[in-house]
Amino acid sequence: MLEPVRDTKADERGKGDADRPLLRELVGDELRRLRREQGRTLADVARHARISMPYLSEVERGRKEASSEVLASVCDALSVDLGALLTEVGRTLLATRAPARAAAPVRTASRDIFCLAA
Repeated sequence: MLEPVRDTKADERGKGDADRPLLRELVGDELRRLRREQGRTLADVARHARISMPYLSEVERGRKEASSEVLASVCDALSVDLGALLTEVGRTLLATRAPARAAAPVRTASRDIFCLAA
């Protein structure tokens, strides 16, 4: 008897989180988009970043959460500022959130600070 196919991403996140993307998935999507936009291969970028091609593939698919050092190395290989990558990922994350859970200002004595709930 065949078993039904399950959404393993939803299983990993828990109930109710299936519609909320993981940060590692958004980072991977953006890295892949940038690499393809440049017409470069996984092997080329991995070689320049000094990481293995399978590992870069896992990062791009959102299966592995890259360290800040690895992200910086991949960004250098793509000639992209790490801050620009994270800013774009942040914009995507905010765009996918429900309006009621969007960033809300937190008042402090001297200035407003925005809190992003994960």
